[in-house]
Amino acid sequence: MDFLVMIAEGFIGMFQKGGETFMGLLTGIIPTLICLITAVNAIIKMVGEERINRLAQKSTKNIILRYTLFPVLAVFFLTNPMAYTFGKFLPEKQKPAFYDSAVSFVHPITGLFPHANPAELFVYMGIAAGITELGLSLGPLAIRFFIVGIIVILIRGVVTEFLTVRMMKSKGMDTTNNNSMSA
Repeated sequence: MDFLVMIAEGFIGMFQKGGETFMGLLTGIIPTLICLITAVNAIIKMVGEERINRLAQKSTKNIILRYTLFPVLAVFFLTNPMAYTFGKFLPEKQKPAFYDSAVSFVHPITGLFPHANPAELFVYMGIAAGITELGLSLGPLAIRFFIVGIIVILIRGVVTEFLTVRMMKSKGMDTTNNNSMSA
């Protein structure tokens, strides 16, 4: 009989934990995201979508900048998970690669700029604790994470764009489409 009670308590406990997580999101990140989305959309409306679109297209013509500078700026200024919205300024064929680059950079940036992804800070701090225990400085570690992160996002962006274009062509899709505002 105790076994059935344990199963029932575990079952309902799972949903209680889910409810706690949901409430944490409702009182934590969701209001922040709504405010951030509103602010970014207001800035886009004030500056003008066409101007921002042209600036994004000019700054992402170079494949190296597209998969290094653009995701770094997105993650630094908009933080995780809002950074991915920068992809709306890119042509369809580049959106998956931008997302891959940006999502791959949310951890390497935390050593130098913890505001960009505070949820991942525990990973960096765990590694940092070991480095500190050895009597070593954290600065070089943070800089190396950052530099290696940029190299990795460039490689991932280039490879993902290549694969995306190849898959689009195999499906007969237009890869010259420059419609960068469609979501």
